[in-house]
Parts: sequence; C-alpha cells; structure tokens
Amino acid sequence: MNREEIKTYIPHREPMLLVDELEFDGDYTISKYYVRGDEFFLQGHFPGHPTVPGVILCEMMGQGCALLVGEELKGNTPFFAGLDQIKFKNSVHPGDTVCVRARIANRRANVFFIEAVAKVGDKVCCEGKLSFILVPNEKLQSK
Repeated sequence: MNREEIKTYIPHREPMLLVDELEFDGDYTISKYYVRGDEFFLQGHFPGHPTVPGVILCEMMGQGCALLVGEELKGNTPFFAGLDQIKFKNSVHPGDTVCVRARIANRRANVFFIEAVAKVGDKVCCEGKLSFILVPNEKLQSK
C-alpha cells in the first residue's frame, strides 16, 4: 500500500502522516517511514544532532498498527488508549527508514491491543504494547 492508499483508511494527513508504505504479512503489518530530515519534529530536536523524538516513534508505530484493522477504520478514527512497556533502544536520524512490524494481540469490542517493534535495519529502536479505540466519526465534535 502506498501513501495515497493509506490515506483512504487513516485520517492522518501531512505533516502528521507517518507511514509511507505498508504491506501485510499474515497476521502482521509491516509499515515504513522514510525520515527525510525536513520534518517539523526534527527542528530543534536536537541542534547539530537531529533525532526523532520517542513520542513520534510511538505515533509511527500507532499509525502502522491501526492499519491492522483494515476496513473497520473506514468511518472511524483510531485514538491511542494506552502505551505499555515502551522501550527506546536506539536513536533514529535523518536518512533512516523506520520499519514497524505489528500484530493484534487481543481485541475487546472496538479496543485493540497491539504488539509492535520499530527497527532501523536490524537495530530495534522502539518496542512495546499499544492499544487504541475506534471512535465513530459521527461522534467526534468539530472544534
């Protein structure tokens, strides 16, 4: 799936769309994001040594994970419900490709529990358990 196809499922748009490609591998999704170096979140984090913030790595993992539910995303918006056992192991920098491998570990109604690992090459950058809830778009209030 390319970026335009991904947009038909998740509501995220630039500059917060953090999935460039996605493929399915059995029960897993493999999503990729190419860190270009001009992203807003690298400005000032850190001068002379741009590093992707941990919270952005979690967002990359979350967006790739949400695509696990496929068609159920249509008409719904995924919201984080929790982050558990998140560990940051290596930094991510401009020029890196973040590859997230994720699977649904459990589900209760419209709440999904995900296990995910983000890597650059063979180095684990971030791993943990994420949960999100699907909220019907008609229940969202415009601000």
